[in-house]
Amino acid sequence: MVWRYFQRPHLKTLTSHFGIAFPPIQVVLGPRQVGKTTAILEYMKKWNGPYTYHTADQISPPDALWLEHQWQEARKKLSGQVRGLLIFDEIQKIPRWSEVVKKCFDEDRREKFSLCVVLLGSSSLLVQRGLTESLAGRFEIVHFPHWSFEECKSCFGISFEEYVFYGGYPGAWQILLDSNRDEERWSAYVRDSLIETVLNKDILLLTPVTKPALFRQVFHLSCMHPAEILSLNKMLGQLQDAGNASTIASYLKLLDAAMLLKPIERYSGNRLRQKVSSPKLILLNNALINASSPRKFKETRNDPALWGRLIENAVGASLVNNNTGGGIQISYWRERDQEVDFIVKMAPGKVIGIEVKTNVDARKTRTHGRVFLKKYPKAKMITTALGGGDVPVEELITISADKIFAKVEKG
Repeated sequence: MVWRYFQRPHLKTLTSHFGIAFPPIQVVLGPRQVGKTTAILEYMKKWNGPYTYHTADQISPPDALWLEHQWQEARKKLSGQVRGLLIFDEIQKIPRWSEVVKKCFDEDRREKFSLCVVLLGSSSLLVQRGLTESLAGRFEIVHFPHWSFEECKSCFGISFEEYVFYGGYPGAWQILLDSNRDEERWSAYVRDSLIETVLNKDILLLTPVTKPALFRQVFHLSCMHPAEILSLNKMLGQLQDAGNASTIASYLKLLDAAMLLKPIERYSGNRLRQKVSSPKLILLNNALINASSPRKFKETRNDPALWGRLIENAVGASLVNNNTGGGIQISYWRERDQEVDFIVKMAPGKVIGIEVKTNVDARKTRTHGRVFLKKYPKAKMITTALGGGDVPVEELITISADKIFAKVEKG
């Protein structure tokens, strides 16, 4: 199969941000292997004006002087009222890159150079660190999340069940389809080229981690418990190396920053009074779960409990991935034995609870939802199920929070 790149809709945000006279630096931020570079190269070809693309992914990484020189060369291409596009890929590999970018960007503002600047990096942790060190007030983030079901379906022609198991890494899908669905090869690719690259290059080599073995165990334990609420103490009880709850919490934050998982919090209705809660672990791509498991597609599909957990995780991952950067909060709610799978909050007066029905008929009495609504009467409540519920799962995982609210308001 020849993989044809699917144009991601997130680039529309980039065009919108460039709509002002002197836009801030645009930072394309997302997990590894989701097509950031491919997308920006396609975007560059359609640019109406001079453009320049540079990558620091070289045998000998360039230095700060190289970065400044390339910026000056891009300025020379400008003429009249034409705006230029300047792109730096793998920016995190350049020493002191954020200082040079700050200097050159401030010079552009003073001298009125019409350069639209885009920065990309494969290590989300390093890029985020550079942004906070020197570039405060000078950048906007264009989020580039994991691929959605709709994107994978449009590009590869896959089914919903296949997306639930194999996830949404385009490169992994190409390997799977080109190899006549060799699951061993697919899982080895995800483990070696994706998981190990992020754990080793993006985290362990660049971030002080006092217990690397424990850190790895935390990740693999999370993959074994997708969409489950696990207290930090319970996690400690299942880990082989000694540690404490604060260490586990810090490792979950690192995995969150690397865009592998999201430990979502319990909803309290008032974040000012939010207590420390047991996180619900959402892997942001189901490929991470199943590539680490010995179970194949058919065996997993025939296990109702596990399959239901994968569907719930896919819903949670989509809620997180489809609502990055919009001030939308994704959480869960639980009191005693009452639980609502996901809570989506757009504003104080806009809250929706979502119950994912997998092994239970979605038309049955929503007792948990009723308890939640009794405590939060201004909230709304919906169920989602395969081919049913208020919003079918297949549809829910393709739409953003504002569209979910719009559907609820229509009744």
